[in-house]
Amino acid sequence: MLIGVEPEISIRVAGELLMFLPAARRVAVNRVPFDGTSTLGHLVESLGVPLPEAGPMTIEGAAADPSTRPEAGDEVHVAAVPRPQPVPLEPGRDAPSFLLDVHLGTLARRMRLLGLDTAYHNDMDDPALVVQANAERRVLLTQDRGLLRRRALWFGAYVRGSRPDDQLRDLLDRFAPVLRPWTRCTACNGTLVPADKHEVEGALRAGTRRTYDVYGRCADCGQVYWRGAHGDRLEEIVRESTRLVESVRGSGHSRAAVSET
Repeated sequence: MLIGVEPEISIRVAGELLMFLPAARRVAVNRVPFDGTSTLGHLVESLGVPLPEAGPMTIEGAAADPSTRPEAGDEVHVAAVPRPQPVPLEPGRDAPSFLLDVHLGTLARRMRLLGLDTAYHNDMDDPALVVQANAERRVLLTQDRGLLRRRALWFGAYVRGSRPDDQLRDLLDRFAPVLRPWTRCTACNGTLVPADKHEVEGALRAGTRRTYDVYGRCADCGQVYWRGAHGDRLEEIVRESTRLVESVRGSGHSRAAVSET
């Protein structure tokens, strides 16, 4: 080691993860000071990448976990999370459950449309979100990088995209979950059940009663559903989502994730 030369570690971050780095550091390789004590996980997060977004890591070509302490001069490579990403499931479940933060309300409704178990609150703070995600084994979806850095969180994921369409594609591309469209209430996440017209007609406007004969109702909140003026658009979302999940599951790997700058 040369006298007076600061020891460093070279960290190569996958292109999909560069969006998390400050603009000045969005380069293929970053050199960070070696202090002899920092773990690999700490160094990766110091660059701006939340650990839930970091995939397999290597040091000098050998697999390493976030608790590993690199040596001076080491070359580190950080890959993106492989897609589709497996999620530990509770017994009897064939798809993950999700919890969305306060900024993803439209995405939550679309996920429920597809039959995904999706909890959402528009008034829950970060500590409460982590508590619920852990207690109910839900994947916490967020665009808050600080929330993903909370050590107590069991499983989290950053949602890419600013438009709900892009956010949904990113979610489906990442997890390729089993879909059951038209089975959940988009308002409360409850289960939808068939409803006879005479059972719900008191909640309907006259024009709706005259025009539609097939109805569903949420078993939890009582919300009534029928195929209304937006039915074609909702069916398009379901068709596109089903095709994407089938494509990801069939190919064994995903298409490119939504990019952000």
